[in-house]
Amino acid sequence: MNLASYEDVLQAASRLRTVAHTTPVLSSRWLNEQLGAQVFFKCENLQRIGAFKFRGGYNALAALSPEQRQRGVVAFSSGNHAQAVALAAQLLDVRAVIVMPRSAPAIKKAATKAYGATIIEYDRQTESRELIAQQWVEKEGLTLIPPFADPQVIAGQGTAAKELFDEIGGLDELYVPLGGGGLLSGTLLSAQALSPACQVYGVEPIAGNDAQQSLQQGRIVHIDPPQSIADGALTQALAPITFELIQRYAAGILTVTDDELIRTLAFFIERMKTVVEPTGCLGAAALWTRGKQIQGKRIGVIISGGNMDIATLAQLLTTR
Repeated sequence: MNLASYEDVLQAASRLRTVAHTTPVLSSRWLNEQLGAQVFFKCENLQRIGAFKFRGGYNALAALSPEQRQRGVVAFSSGNHAQAVALAAQLLDVRAVIVMPRSAPAIKKAATKAYGATIIEYDRQTESRELIAQQWVEKEGLTLIPPFADPQVIAGQGTAAKELFDEIGGLDELYVPLGGGGLLSGTLLSAQALSPACQVYGVEPIAGNDAQQSLQQGRIVHIDPPQSIADGALTQALAPITFELIQRYAAGILTVTDDELIRTLAFFIERMKTVVEPTGCLGAAALWTRGKQIQGKRIGVIISGGNMDIATLAQLLTTR
């Protein structure tokens, strides 16, 4: 199995230097006082397309051969990877077909279409997005750009943590949203190289804790389609490449509830004046569950995205 390395992260950083945003690192004095810790938020909700996914999507397309670019690409995603591949394809003049669930947020579908991609919808509960994408690979000769099971995608995602460490130095702990594991895997590569003593935790919705179960059992565990407001973290299983890296380097996997995500979403709006989607809140939501374990420490949190329509945001806030 071809695992990504930190050298791949460095190459990705070079490709992304002129196209991706160097997102800000923010903090909250109020939160630091509440937790008794120093917390640094890497704000990938302010990345192009509103999520870290642009990093991996662009890097994967930029690494394709001229022949592959000419034929085009296909991807499957609930939204952020879809937008990332669509925008990267537009920038690199590559045809893109995106397989998206019918239940994907309207704001993410609209953006993906606006970038020029062709959208193929499917039923998340009854159809396989992988099979649909594979049909396009076989029928049209397109190259599959998976959302996380790809060394170039992982390397691109790792550039977010690289920027974080480059700006603020070493950390005691780092919390990372976890779906399929691409962001966490890339983060682990950067942490190993730049802050090897840092304990890196993946955080997933409790209803979709396949990664937590996988680490506990020492094998990839497949779960039924989970139900959570964290729509970007509803994967049913890790990929072999992400499982290998997470099993090798992660300090552990934590889980949070939807109620904890809503509380965190409100914190970002009220205290930090920034919109973060539920999936993007995963890492931050774990802070409150850690309690005294993080007191006195330097803590990093990757905010993975901020793509959320206003109606859904208002609905969630009225339920807290």
